Amino acid sequence: MHDEVIGSTGKLISPIRGPGTLGEVLVAVRGGTEGYIARAAETIPAGSTVLVIAVDSGRIAEVVPWIPLTPDPAP
Repeated sequence: MHDEVIGSTGKLISPIRGPGTLGEVLVAVRGGTEGYIARAAETIPAGSTVLVIAVDSGRIAEVVPWIPLTPDPAP
């Protein structure tokens, strides 16, 4: 089963202090916002935008830092 938040970005409202620790992320879902428990393989500070790469059955979202793509400036 594919969870609709996989591939979405969200905002960390509590930090992930390192591998094995949990934080909390808010993700836009179905016209509203839902909170998920978040975990990552690295430290990510609160307020960071993250990308949801997987969701566990217990509403635990695996996240990575979001790095937005920006176009190269015109020469």
